[in-house]
Amino acid sequence: MTCQDHKDLMMAYLDEELNEEQRRALEEHLASCPECAKDLAEFQKLKEVTDSVAFVEPEDRMWDEYWSGVYNRIERGTGWILFSMAAIALLAYGGFELIEGIIEDRTVGVLAKVGLLALLGGLAILFVSVTRERVYFWSRDRYKDVRR
Repeated sequence: MTCQDHKDLMMAYLDEELNEEQRRALEEHLASCPECAKDLAEFQKLKEVTDSVAFVEPEDRMWDEYWSGVYNRIERGTGWILFSMAAIALLAYGGFELIEGIIEDRTVGVLAKVGLLALLGGLAILFVSVTRERVYFWSRDRYKDVRR
């Protein structure tokens, strides 16, 4: 094995993940190679530093400051509104083009055309109904002013 092969095993050695044969071979190499022994000592220092690092949860005050910022509160909402409006506009345009093509196509039967128009009418009524219901409940939501 080359020095690079042994260096690839050093972190596993420090984490005690090597089998007995790999551990013995690495220790023999370290005894005869001062450069690899030096690298192992540096890896050991690095491991000690990273083992002592702990994740610190942000304080509630930091979250309050974040959510109270006007920019932070409207950023995602604005993005979703723009995305939704563009998607609706593109879908509506494509839908109207498709419907117009089907209505003007003389090979499509009258029953299929009437069925398509009934389907679209029902979809429009359901959309308006659900939207009206959402607006109604949103305007009466007693929890909407609760801070995050």
